[in-house]
Amino acid sequence: MFINNFDPVAIEFFTIEIRWYSLSYIAGILLGWFLAKRFLKDKDIYARFDDYITFVIIGIILGGRFGYVLFYNLSFYIENPFDIFKLWQGGMSFHGGVIGIIIATVLFAKKNKDNIFEYLDVIAIVSPIGIFFGRLANFINSELYGHETNLPWGVKFIKIDDLYRHPTQLYEAFFEGFVLFLILLFCRKIEGLKNAGILSSLFLIFYSIFRFTIEYFRVPDEQLGYLILNATMGQMISVLFLLAGILLFYSKINAQKKS
Repeated sequence: MFINNFDPVAIEFFTIEIRWYSLSYIAGILLGWFLAKRFLKDKDIYARFDDYITFVIIGIILGGRFGYVLFYNLSFYIENPFDIFKLWQGGMSFHGGVIGIIIATVLFAKKNKDNIFEYLDVIAIVSPIGIFFGRLANFINSELYGHETNLPWGVKFIKIDDLYRHPTQLYEAFFEGFVLFLILLFCRKIEGLKNAGILSSLFLIFYSIFRFTIEYFRVPDEQLGYLILNATMGQMISVLFLLAGILLFYSKINAQKKS
């Protein structure tokens, strides 16, 4: 068993604090950007990808923040609307970030007359890198922790209480980050899965399955608790993403067969 007493501040210089959470976003975006360009080096959209990343970053920030506001704490932000802009207080939704990326991609691709899924497929492959770093930062911050456990890898988050808990942040980092990245890299090499849009659908499917399952071990958001059929908000949104992924997968496979 392990005791988590990490300081969420990575670097402190006088009154300036640089937090691990911020560094995780930077690391995820930079490494994802680097790998995405390697994957796209023979593609027509390679020359426009740097401009596209600006849209993606805006989509992540706006989508992640407004997703959290709408999905997880709407009543609070209705009463305190200016707190929406206090990003340093935390509160980002991964599902909202995905929606933000999709909207940003649609706008950018339409503007440049490109295939939307040529962008989304490469983002799907590198997104698990960002998830991996983000969940490690959640672990350092002692947030998104799990239920009590007596398993040997239980973690005591001393900023929370004296209980040993499932380190659900690390579960997510491993499955939604590392494992999902390997799955998509493998699928990328399969000839029958190379049509634009298929990798995006597989990302939605596998991410949703991993997230839905791990949510059973995770303490739900305090302000929401359990909802319909004792599901968490994360599970409910994951079901919608899973259905969207399945529909997209079959539509792209059928289109591939017809062509």
